[in-house]
Amino acid sequence: MAVKCFSLYLILAAIVIGGVTSEYIEYNTKPRIVPEKINVHLVPHSHDDVGWLKTVDQYYVGSNNSIRGACVQNVLDSVIASLLDDENRKFIYVEMAFFQRWWRQQSNAKKVKVKKLVDSGQLEFINGGMCMHDEATPHYIDMIDQTTLGHQFIKTEFGQVPRVGWQIDPFGHSAVQAYLLGAEFGFDSLFFARIDYQDRAKRLREKTLEVIWQGSKSLGSSSQIFTGVFPRHYDPPEGFTFEINDVSAPIQDDPLLFDYNVQERVNDFVAAALAQVNVTRTNHIMWLMGTDFRYQYAYSWFRQIDKFIHYVNKDGRLNVLYSTPSIYTDAKYAANESWPLKTDDFFPYADKPNAYWTGYFTSRPAFKKYVRDLSGYYLAARQLEFLRGRDSSGPTTDMLADALAIAQHHDAVSGTQRQHVAADYALRLSMGYLQAEKLVASSLSFLSAAKSSTEKKNPGTKFQQCPLLNISYCPASEARLLSGKSLVVVVYNSLGWKREEVVRVPVSSENVIVKDASGKEVVFQLLPLSEIALRIRNEYVKAYLGRSPRDTAKHVLAFTASVPPLGFSSYVISDTGRTARGLSASYVTSGSMNQNVEVGQGNLKLRYSEEGVKITRHLSTKNQVTAEQSYAYYIGSNGTDKDPQASGAYVFRPDGVLPIKSKEEAQLTIVQGPLFDEVHQELNSWISQITRVYKGKNHAEIEFTIGPIPADDGISKEIITKLTTTMKTNGTFYTDSNGRDFIKRIRDFRTDWDLQVYQPVAGNYYPLNLGIYMQDKTSELSVLVDRAVGGSSLENGQIELMLHRRMQHDDIRGVGEILNETVCLPEGCKGLTIQGKFYVQIDKPGDGAKWRRTFGQEIYSPLLIAFTEQEGDSWINSHKTTFSAFEPSYSLPKNVALLTLQELENGEVLLRLAHLFEVGEDSEYSVMAKVELKKLFHNKKVRQKKTTLLLFVSLYVNKNNCRSVFNMF
Repeated sequence: MAVKCFSLYLILAAIVIGGVTSEYIEYNTKPRIVPEKINVHLVPHSHDDVGWLKTVDQYYVGSNNSIRGACVQNVLDSVIASLLDDENRKFIYVEMAFFQRWWRQQSNAKKVKVKKLVDSGQLEFINGGMCMHDEATPHYIDMIDQTTLGHQFIKTEFGQVPRVGWQIDPFGHSAVQAYLLGAEFGFDSLFFARIDYQDRAKRLREKTLEVIWQGSKSLGSSSQIFTGVFPRHYDPPEGFTFEINDVSAPIQDDPLLFDYNVQERVNDFVAAALAQVNVTRTNHIMWLMGTDFRYQYAYSWFRQIDKFIHYVNKDGRLNVLYSTPSIYTDAKYAANESWPLKTDDFFPYADKPNAYWTGYFTSRPAFKKYVRDLSGYYLAARQLEFLRGRDSSGPTTDMLADALAIAQHHDAVSGTQRQHVAADYALRLSMGYLQAEKLVASSLSFLSAAKSSTEKKNPGTKFQQCPLLNISYCPASEARLLSGKSLVVVVYNSLGWKREEVVRVPVSSENVIVKDASGKEVVFQLLPLSEIALRIRNEYVKAYLGRSPRDTAKHVLAFTASVPPLGFSSYVISDTGRTARGLSASYVTSGSMNQNVEVGQGNLKLRYSEEGVKITRHLSTKNQVTAEQSYAYYIGSNGTDKDPQASGAYVFRPDGVLPIKSKEEAQLTIVQGPLFDEVHQELNSWISQITRVYKGKNHAEIEFTIGPIPADDGISKEIITKLTTTMKTNGTFYTDSNGRDFIKRIRDFRTDWDLQVYQPVAGNYYPLNLGIYMQDKTSELSVLVDRAVGGSSLENGQIELMLHRRMQHDDIRGVGEILNETVCLPEGCKGLTIQGKFYVQIDKPGDGAKWRRTFGQEIYSPLLIAFTEQEGDSWINSHKTTFSAFEPSYSLPKNVALLTLQELENGEVLLRLAHLFEVGEDSEYSVMAKVELKKLFHNKKVRQKKTTLLLFVSLYVNKNNCRSVFNMF
């Protein structure tokens, strides 16, 4: 019986197979749009992080694969070969940092072929920046610069300009991205994946994943951009990923092989497409065919996509095509659909009820500050490079530009990378700084040389700079001045208006005086270096340089520098052999928190008592406002059995808050002098601060030192500072968007959906790059920051900032490493200590914008200081001691900022100006501004003026003469 059955089976098999052959199939993938059908746009892509788990170069060459098997070089090699095989295939590429590396290594013959792919639209550059920048923690100038750098490469090599914004992975999305890096950059559309899970659920129900986003109230409808949120992540629907080791079933269309499944897979495709149609308007939907570091073997993807297009189109229920976001955008525009209007932004982002991605607003605060400092330095260095004249044979700003561009990546300045990757970013920045430092020194030497001097051709002055001045280390200013020698201090101002600002440098002698270039003695203030400052100086100089400081600075010398716009002034520090007396002396006394201590100048006072630290300003005889400042820390959640979500590099999940109080008997050091008063306070062994008020200024400066945060108890700690007032703010406060527009926030509220509150602290945190403010009917309190941090107003009349974090657990978001930064010395490693500043001002309602905007520019662009020694007055008598690129007595209006002044490789000069104030922000400055170009630069000519948006103007200047005036709205 068994033998007969077996024989019958063979006969049936022969009948089935008989007449069926296996042969070459030419797949029809010619793209077309069919108006009466649902059109499925398949977009092949690979999301390639410019550093995260591996460094940017490790990702590119495919090294360190024990962490992750990713090689971008393989992606590009494989994709280009696949595109050349079939003219119907398409691919989009985003990260120019990688493509630039690949492009340099290609033969001229290969480059010709790739250019044809770009010209034909098979290969399209999307977004086009050096990286896909973060949207919470970068400053808008950095976002512009890194995007411009990538676009310049694309324009130079391919003659193309990207049309579409592609921010698919950042963890929330800013209004500045929408209007400034979107609509006003000339993009037709913007796409991304990550929005709050509650927001996504509502948009899926209401078919509002695609909107018109108006990011700027000042620019109105001109800032609108078509914006699409993906219905899931930035990968294909489940079952349609085809990397060589993926588990999705391929189409098996050879009838001689087992598991023939064409119709089954076509049905799967149609079902997934119809499900997406149900949440999308119009008959066009987009599938992202790829995800992180895919297409390393591109044939495995393109082979399956070819088959799906061929067989689904033969099936007839849908129309499927190779596409790009540009083609998809054109189809959406052609549909003539009405779209919902979106305003404000997409912060904060949560992917689960207890998982708000608001911790990264502060993660790696030292790295965030390093990026911000070098951003301001890069701005000044480019100006000096232009003023001297670009010389490609000498040091340039190019290396710093590349390093800063990569540092804007959404796993770089965000602080969400692994530690060895953070070190790699920092190394690149340091190398870029060293090149730019040489350029700055030579430029200052050139500009300060007398016209007849040989220094114009061969700059001879050897200027030194002090990149570790933030930890009171400056060999140039600390060196003992031998008999007859003095120290020349050249102070450069990169802003477009005159500044008078206190400069602080460490010195070894107390017998010093300061004079201006005319020989007139300048009022200065000499104060002792605190024990905490000396400890940090000694430890971190050793950590950074591998050696202890050679000289021992004992004092800080402070004096007021008066510097013209886009120019410099010179000062001379001399050792007189006698101790400073009279007006320049600082008076140092001691006190404690159980005493009533008051310092301050004018109507701004600092009061210390058992109740804490209070900042008080008298706005009028009947209006006195007090802000009490304090510290606390959130206990970072370790997760629970029910929900393992912990606080980590990305996620902020607090599990209680504990105050950090100063002991009543804790000693205060009070320093009073002609320029400022300050109080040194040590709260405990790992938190101290200096609160400072300046003569003639209405703000308080709080300089904090935090760390090492204790970790022995196994508790994650997230350090905050609070400012508490009696203001009646009704749950409302305002935070900046990447340092530009301020956005109104209301506690426990979202404009787009009814918020279900699960995390009342983390869910109300927002990113700050410039600052935060609140107001009521009688007063306004503003806080400005020196780097990206997280902040909120969790109670009426209160503002808080998160300053530092040290975690004990990973938050399970892919980085696979605990955020526990340490610094290692020969005697061992310990937790990272950070120093920083924030600034507080109290004003009448509506008056704070002037200070926020103008002083915010000074924070971003600090005075640049360089040093050189002279014998007698030899340098002062033989050099230009003051300089301004502007005509004498001219400066930019206080509502106009100089963002970019840069000589390009083709000899043109890029000048960017920005109006600083929003519509209705200030009664005096929210008006049209007039800039006189003839006075802005001597003997220059505006060859072409291109208005890129109403708040920004880009100009290309050559070096002969110039038209007279233009207006900014």
